[in-house]
Amino acid sequence: MRGIAILGSTGSIGRSTLAVLRRQREHFRVVALTAGRNLEELEAQRAEWRPAFAGLAEPRADAHLPSGPEVLVEAALHPAVDIVVNAVVGAAGLDATLAALRAGKRVALANKETLVMAGELVAEAARAGGGEVVPVDSEHSAVLQCVAGHEAALSRLILTGSGGPFRDWPPERLSRATIVEALNHPTWRMGRKITVDSATLANKALELIEAHHLFGLGYDALEVVVHPQSIVHAFAEFCDGSVIAQLAFPSMELPILYALTHPRRLPDAGVRRFDPVAAGPLTFEPVRTDVFRAFHCGVAAGRSGGTAPAVFNAGNEVAVSAFLDDCIPFARISEVIEGVLDTHRTEPVTSVETVRAADCEARQRARALLRSS
Repeated sequence: MRGIAILGSTGSIGRSTLAVLRRQREHFRVVALTAGRNLEELEAQRAEWRPAFAGLAEPRADAHLPSGPEVLVEAALHPAVDIVVNAVVGAAGLDATLAALRAGKRVALANKETLVMAGELVAEAARAGGGEVVPVDSEHSAVLQCVAGHEAALSRLILTGSGGPFRDWPPERLSRATIVEALNHPTWRMGRKITVDSATLANKALELIEAHHLFGLGYDALEVVVHPQSIVHAFAEFCDGSVIAQLAFPSMELPILYALTHPRRLPDAGVRRFDPVAAGPLTFEPVRTDVFRAFHCGVAAGRSGGTAPAVFNAGNEVAVSAFLDDCIPFARISEVIEGVLDTHRTEPVTSVETVRAADCEARQRARALLRSS
């Protein structure tokens, strides 16, 4: 029985993780649960799972549970926890990931912003403490499954993306996209922020940066293609030209289970079995980088390295939040990201403080740009 902490248990990934664990009770037990602000759902989860620790990451004076950002680290470091599922959205997940790795724990990472902001620091923490990062994202899980045992021969990765709800929209129509339209993802059901990231394709840029840190490839060996059916999750090409792909119907439960069991596998009757006939024709298209400028900005930030990816992430978070609050139009998201990156002076990432300073500066700049809109 391995002890599990789920950070962000009331979100999309958190709920999917609990769905997996209901079918795997003989192998795992829930030790710690944290939510953002959804106290009612967290209480229902506590009643079902009886965790040793539960808390809210957002401070609440009326909460009878521990509350505040420190609960994420407290949950991750609980002595009975072996695996930390980090499903927190945004930069808030960084401290818990670093703490868990330094304590020698496995981090099943769905919080891609951690690697985007501080990939070098994450690797350093894992080396120092003996912890390990296992990705939960379907694309990175697919790569891990393809390359396991053959890492040294890996030469190129191609990640796929559905293209989101605006895959074939003309630029003029895209500029007038509404919140409801942006949240209407064609193949995945996710949280609001990541769904908008999928609509702008910023999410694919974040995943490319994450792949760079997870698999040690340069950006010239990393690509993204649009795959509307979301059946092929990644292609791995090896030095001899062979290509291996991982296929599955869209579901986060399979990559979540693999992150908990890697490199082993457990049978799971709850995962839909693959049927190539039902999958139907599979098609692939290039990313329209001239239209989806947030993707272009993110890849450029990744290539620049240092604090640039953290600045990209921060600018994107502020802009997406403003869009979801109906304060700016959809097209303004990429404009804010571009404005933040244009004024940033990239520095090497030498400490968490360096990352936080860049993150704070970028958020201030993004808010200033929004006020001038």
